[in-house]
Amino acid sequence: MSTTVSSSIGSFSQQYIRNHTIMFNNLTAMADLESSEAKIEFGYNYFVDYDIGDNHFTTTTDGIFDDHLLVIWKGVEQEYGKTLGLLRVINLACNKLSGEIPREIASLHGLISLNLSRNMLKGSIIKKIGQLKALESFDLSTNNLSGVISESMSDLFFLSVLDLSNNNLSGKIPLSTQLQSFNATCYAGNPGLCGDPLNKCLGDESPKSPNNGGTEIITESDEELFEPLWFFTGTTVGFLVGFWGVFGSLLINRSWRDRYFRLVNKLGDWIRLTMALETVKLQQRLRLKD
Repeated sequence: MSTTVSSSIGSFSQQYIRNHTIMFNNLTAMADLESSEAKIEFGYNYFVDYDIGDNHFTTTTDGIFDDHLLVIWKGVEQEYGKTLGLLRVINLACNKLSGEIPREIASLHGLISLNLSRNMLKGSIIKKIGQLKALESFDLSTNNLSGVISESMSDLFFLSVLDLSNNNLSGKIPLSTQLQSFNATCYAGNPGLCGDPLNKCLGDESPKSPNNGGTEIITESDEELFEPLWFFTGTTVGFLVGFWGVFGSLLINRSWRDRYFRLVNKLGDWIRLTMALETVKLQQRLRLKD
């Protein structure tokens, strides 16, 4: 963070600054999703020495100035001034931090970005990391983290940037639409990690789809087994519908039934007459040959 003061108030050194509000105090505000704090102000006292003739005077002056900050947010550098208090970001990347990630971070419910990459952190990912419902960017790459990825990460529905690469994470990546949407490079460098979008884990007989509640995907051989069943089922249903569609109507409607039977009788008479005529013709042909 950089602090600037107008040149009109004179010069001062760090040792003269009093009532300095430390930036990290803002972390307490992140626990409130609807915090009304929209700016961060720094109070200061400074001394002014001046001479009038042979007399030397020293006065103190109080004041308040706003800070500003340049932040790279999702690959774009942006400057925050008056709205700095609305910025809920922790970026401690490229330091020499060691030990485990404090579990208290999970209580910062308003946090939208957490970057602890390129440190020497160990231990596992916070189990309750899913409590950070507003989190959009999460980077723990290039550390010494181990263990499995917390199942609660599947609750980070707004997560759009993720990087867990180059750690010692292991186990199966939790199934969720969000976690499977990231590129495999986000999980690279973790030899013990498996599951979509990485290689299948041992024991997974068939891949699971995160979008259909874990339903098994039907293979081509399964489809071949189902084809005869669907064919006979469809044929049977079609026959029953057609049969009862015709004969059911005849049973219900008397006039249709009478017309149907008259039609059947006429058709029967026509068939008998046709067969009789053909028989006579055939006999005549045989007699002519004799």
